[in-house]
Amino acid sequence: MIRYNPIDSDPNTTPVHYLSKTCFVMCQLKNPIPASQIEIRGKLSEFLRNRGFNEIDADSSLTGKDFLVKIWGMIYQVPIGIAIITRKTPRRTLGNIFYEIGIFQAFGKETLVIKTRDARIPTDFIRTEYLEYDDDFETNLNKYFDFILSLQEHFDIMAEQLRHDPLLAIDYMRRAFLITGDTKYREKAQELYASSRRGRRATNCVENLLVNF
Repeated sequence: MIRYNPIDSDPNTTPVHYLSKTCFVMCQLKNPIPASQIEIRGKLSEFLRNRGFNEIDADSSLTGKDFLVKIWGMIYQVPIGIAIITRKTPRRTLGNIFYEIGIFQAFGKETLVIKTRDARIPTDFIRTEYLEYDDDFETNLNKYFDFILSLQEHFDIMAEQLRHDPLLAIDYMRRAFLITGDTKYREKAQELYASSRRGRRATNCVENLLVNF
């Protein structure tokens, strides 16, 4: 996949430091933070630790550079984006959250919306399955992560079937690595890349940037 810089739309050839088994959490980060969001994020953080996943958000790093570029980079690093929506989430924050969900989906990442019962979501997302924060929250969250981890088998099969199309095969290996952290996918990708190279390629060619996960 060719990545583009959101500022000037030029191809971005900067290598990516991927973060396997990591979720990017989208929610209100500035005070006053709704009590309901604090409660949900606390439960989510505990759940992620128990499932062996890490979490980051937009405040997890400070680059001193363009904020939008930083967000795009962080989204590309991880396999999953989780949004927390409450009735008291400000409209500006909602706009940012659903913009970021759009980036996740454009990059082929997994997404989940967690909302309180009284929270409203945009009409474009009415058909999206969301997770309501209620008595069944943890049970349903487990179902979601069971589904995510089950994708490993699908990604693995697709990578094998597409070995004659190295770009797609390597992308499926990268996706499998991101949700599992299994380094065997790195090794398989490097082997496939080495066996499929034809002639001299630039060090920043799409294949080379993609295979180094």
